[in-house]
Amino acid sequence: MIKLFGRRHSLFRPRTIWIRKVVQIFFFTMVTLLSINHSLAETGQAIPWLGTASLHALCPFGGVVTIYQYAVSGNFVQKIHESAFILMVVGFFLAILFGPVFCGWVCPLGSVQEWASLLGKKIFRRRFNHFIPARLDTVLRYLRYLVLAWVIYVTAVTGTLVFSEYDPYFALFNFWSSEVALSGLAILGLTLLLSLFVERPWCKYACPYGAVLGISNLFRIFSIRRNESTCKADGACSILCPMNIAVDNKIVVRDHQCISCLECTSEAICPVVKTVQFSTGGTK
Repeated sequence: MIKLFGRRHSLFRPRTIWIRKVVQIFFFTMVTLLSINHSLAETGQAIPWLGTASLHALCPFGGVVTIYQYAVSGNFVQKIHESAFILMVVGFFLAILFGPVFCGWVCPLGSVQEWASLLGKKIFRRRFNHFIPARLDTVLRYLRYLVLAWVIYVTAVTGTLVFSEYDPYFALFNFWSSEVALSGLAILGLTLLLSLFVERPWCKYACPYGAVLGISNLFRIFSIRRNESTCKADGACSILCPMNIAVDNKIVVRDHQCISCLECTSEAICPVVKTVQFSTGGTK
């Protein structure tokens, strides 16, 4: 037996949602190739069978920050493409159905943080993802809503995409180009460093798009649900939740930080069949 956070748990071999890993690798590879090809296109050396869209055209958050200007003038913020607006709508539709699946399955920056955390897990083992005191952690998780408010405000006032200078997502796929700002590279580096200690630090504490999609957890149609009658209450689902959500204390997970990764379900870590499931049903 091992003791974690005041409770004893049996040793277990965690499984994973393998299809999620495939989806993560696919989108990371796709965005990487498109970003490289966009840079090549500027020198006339683009790969013919690949698209040459910029990263701004591939990011649904661009649609969010341009909503105000589009409503007022009918135009998009500088550098924002119509495709970003379409992706925003698709992202909202998926969030209403399944919650923030973009965060847990699609976002390449979220995936990179997870991959960086693999080293942190080897170094710190059970201590990993539990360095920050719970009370402080609870407060810090609302910082991303302040970031969201700031980004929307400065974008509406200036009519320019100011956030791109600080965005680690943009820096990750443009670090080789002259478009990226030092501030973005610095935040990307800090994010990767913190990923050795905390799972998905940018997602938890600073991502404005994660803040937008996180609200969908309050009313999403498909949610993570725990069957109390078959639950062993061993805490495995909570211990391995990347977002530190106490799944074993809930009937329906409505936490604004849930990213729909499904790693707490019976298909992954929960040892009892059909105890933690992703399904529809009444909220409690």
